[in-house]
Amino acid sequence: MLLRGVKVVEFASYIAAPAAACMLGDWGADVIKVERSGGDAMRAAFADVKSELKGNPTFDLDNRGKRAIVLDISKPEGRDALARLAADADVFITNVRPAALKRAGLDYDSLRQANPRLVYSIVTGYGLDGPDAHKPGFDVTAFWARSGVGAMTVPKGMDPFMIRSGFGDHITALATVAAIMAGLFERERTGHGRLVATSLLGSGVYTMGSDLAVQLKFGRVASMRTRDQSINPIGNVFKSAEGRWFLVNPRGGGSSRDWIELCRILGREDLVEDERFKTGKARRANSPALIAELDRAFAELPFEEIARRFDEADMVWSPLQTPADVAADPQVAATALVQVEDGEGGAYPSPATPMRFPGADVAVRPRSPTLGEHTRQVLAELGYSAEAIEAMYAAGAAA
Repeated sequence: MLLRGVKVVEFASYIAAPAAACMLGDWGADVIKVERSGGDAMRAAFADVKSELKGNPTFDLDNRGKRAIVLDISKPEGRDALARLAADADVFITNVRPAALKRAGLDYDSLRQANPRLVYSIVTGYGLDGPDAHKPGFDVTAFWARSGVGAMTVPKGMDPFMIRSGFGDHITALATVAAIMAGLFERERTGHGRLVATSLLGSGVYTMGSDLAVQLKFGRVASMRTRDQSINPIGNVFKSAEGRWFLVNPRGGGSSRDWIELCRILGREDLVEDERFKTGKARRANSPALIAELDRAFAELPFEEIARRFDEADMVWSPLQTPADVAADPQVAATALVQVEDGEGGAYPSPATPMRFPGADVAVRPRSPTLGEHTRQVLAELGYSAEAIEAMYAAGAAA
């Protein structure tokens, strides 16, 4: 595996930072998850659901294949054990707020004294600089609301809505892994590690970068519109005769070629010569009328026929799938899922990291660890004697 021999210490909770550590683990790194006595809050994600639903797929997604230990850093022995772990690590990942890390002597400047090769990754809500750097932040606040993602994805005149679970976190995790890998690459050349920082706010701004670049340059940006008011009426979502939604994305933003091809597919060549729709400018000006015409044409065709015609014409399109559709999609299974051990001799599908390494991918990943499952094992690897480990347990510094 690509990162075999790389040791990662994760002192984090929730999603963004643990997800980044999980990606490194998927690629072969040895990831040690350090939790406080209460455990990562995501362990309780399904605590209130119906009893017949067993397991915690949200936690498992971002923690599969890790080893887990419990240390209480409010006690000197627990804090020292975590520092010893970092002294022997290649990567340290945390999303604890910087002020708390500094108070505990677990900030980058403290840990690099014992391990100058350490790549220290910190994930924050709002970054390390600026007037609000100290504030706590989740993806719904820092990524979704503060960065503008939430406002820019709401059609004009409609109320804002909440983000789906982990949306901004997993985008931030991708950025975090990229930063860590750059730090490891630099270390190979210089012999020195470094601090790398990512934030939910920064990821949100970059995710909407195309629109925000326009805002920064011109002082304004077009708002989202409802489908009946689309600026490009043929780049839109439509429904088949059975009511199945699908999305059409014409090349070149609605070139005449794709417009003519779409009319041919629908058997509506008469629309090509309609003065209201002859040019791109005319189609934009008469968007509601054109969308109404297309709606009527698509409503006469079953979904499978639409799919056949689009594929034969090499159109860029896709069904608008529900989660159940995605779970049953053979293309998703082939490219975007991984099997995870269930701890009972079987395995179940789970989302894979989006980077694939043909010939080096692992078909099945180990399950996520139980709370403190590997505490004794990891402490022994650090050189603690059996007596010292028992003393740490007795003092509440380990569990």
